[in-house]
Amino acid sequence: MRNAVRTLVLTVAVLALWAQPARADTYTQTKYPIVLAHGMAGFDSLFGVLDYFYGIESNLKSGGARVYITHVPQFNTSEARGEALLAQVQDVLARTGAAKVNLIGHSHGGLDVRYVAAVRPDLVASVTTVGTPHKGAELADYLRARISGGSFTESVLGYFASNLGLVLGLLSGHTQPQNAIGALGALTKTGTSAFTAKFPAGIPTTSCGSGAATGTQGQRYYSWSGTDPFTNVLDASDYAMKLSSFFYGESNDGLVGRCSSHFGTVLRDNYDMNHLDEVNQVLGITAFFTDPKSVFRSQANRLKNAGL
Repeated sequence: MRNAVRTLVLTVAVLALWAQPARADTYTQTKYPIVLAHGMAGFDSLFGVLDYFYGIESNLKSGGARVYITHVPQFNTSEARGEALLAQVQDVLARTGAAKVNLIGHSHGGLDVRYVAAVRPDLVASVTTVGTPHKGAELADYLRARISGGSFTESVLGYFASNLGLVLGLLSGHTQPQNAIGALGALTKTGTSAFTAKFPAGIPTTSCGSGAATGTQGQRYYSWSGTDPFTNVLDASDYAMKLSSFFYGESNDGLVGRCSSHFGTVLRDNYDMNHLDEVNQVLGITAFFTDPKSVFRSQANRLKNAGL
């Protein structure tokens, strides 16, 4: 009889636990919305199917984050892209009623988010850059050096690249002014140096150190990047990443050098990722034991714990 009662009590307890509503996942539930900014030749979503931040938006939202994907000119100067991003940040704030946003920019998008944080620091809680060439990309210098200003080659390449940006914009549902030669110049060492001279916050003062962890108005600064150009034989883009990596004199992700990616608090600069892996591309085909989505998820949790 006693065993029967004990069994009944345990059964009722288990059923009661099952009947309770599942606890909501709040691991990524930051105080302020997260705004993701794409890099050169990027997009928010093509045909509403292929996302630039592949699987990252839904992963962050599953943990309670409010996430917004932005779209700026695929090819343009950092200032022009930054202005386009600022307008969208202001729209996000108007729609959500939030006072600030957490900005995360990949590649050229990292320069865009720095611009927004510099011109409107009151709107920005944190800035995170991912695989961003803060001190220039050697491939950009190589290409720029071989395209004479005002030459026929410059005109032709500028025309085709700008039109590629236009097509990408149309496919993603947005059309914005393009300036391919301006975009290329923005990513050279000269271009990024000029940009940093105007917007120096977070940039290391040593060749491969960390930058200031916070801005003048309390914004937090972070960065991370990868250093493995070739991570998966099944990803066709890895072969191009490996080829472009030979232009660099330091470890790199295929397009951005390790030290060039440093900004603010360097969370890690040697992930087993190439430049596209950093945003879980292409289609999530990345290194077997590295999950880019989990890196974004961890950063959102870090921001949450910092009260951001």
